[in-house]
Amino acid sequence: MKKDLTEMINEIKRMKHEKNAVIVAHNYQIDEVQELADVVGDSFTLSRYCASTNADIVVFCGVHFMAESAKILSPEKTVLLPEIDAGCPMADMITAEALIEEKKKYPNAAVVCYINTSAAVKAECDICCTSSNAVRVIQSIPNDEILFAPDQNLGSFIAKQVPNKKIHLWEGYCITHHRVSREDVEKAKSIHPDALVLAHPECRQEVMEMADFVGSTAQIIDYAKNSNHSKFLIATEMGILHKLRKDNPNKTFYLLTQGLICPNMKKTTVESVYNALKYNRYEINLDKEVIERARRSLEAMLAI
Repeated sequence: MKKDLTEMINEIKRMKHEKNAVIVAHNYQIDEVQELADVVGDSFTLSRYCASTNADIVVFCGVHFMAESAKILSPEKTVLLPEIDAGCPMADMITAEALIEEKKKYPNAAVVCYINTSAAVKAECDICCTSSNAVRVIQSIPNDEILFAPDQNLGSFIAKQVPNKKIHLWEGYCITHHRVSREDVEKAKSIHPDALVLAHPECRQEVMEMADFVGSTAQIIDYAKNSNHSKFLIATEMGILHKLRKDNPNKTFYLLTQGLICPNMKKTTVESVYNALKYNRYEINLDKEVIERARRSLEAMLAI
């Protein structure tokens, strides 16, 4: 007989304690999964936490590249991805083989890859970055030339912040953020003229230029919390609304457009977390050599 939601949540708590497991969830996960998690955050926050926790098992409520990053940083831990087909279309827009070929065009460039990449791609880059620390990472690199992959929108955002470096952009993008247009912003602003626009740097340049603030999910959450403003239009995946509303009950948040939904992030449910813990489903395993090479790029990021 199928367990009800309350039973599953109680069982998850019991198994988590019994197995010395932690549950981490990205800000884009569904509300119920965020409530289950020990830590909720952006890629950077979760990367750091997974590297520091003493847990034996990490249940990663996110997408495939995130669980891989956790495994790279903690190869001795068991990392579970509750929905094995929760992928990332942006991460799929680049392969290690294609990056190797592209690097040949720019022999003097440092290779920086967004964390939204596979372990095999991370193994071919010099340093990783997240949307939280991308500008700091680029500024820390001595090279004047950068090959940045795979997000052309984040790369364009960085290029504006660091004009003294020549940045070559891979033509990748997040299908959720990239579909937001100038017209979407104009329409939302006409309905809510007194709301500030907070946008993620995975959005198009035209959207970022119209935003009052551009930052990672964690930075958007902090900005909204510290702002004296009371109304906000949010130009990032809808999952972030849960924490924004929870942290700021006296403020109003509107999703900038209804298209801001990542189907992959919405695959994880309370039941899939339960099954992950009960059946060790689905374990992330990586080649040792890939782990070693990819870890260097992630640890270089974490050191900054």
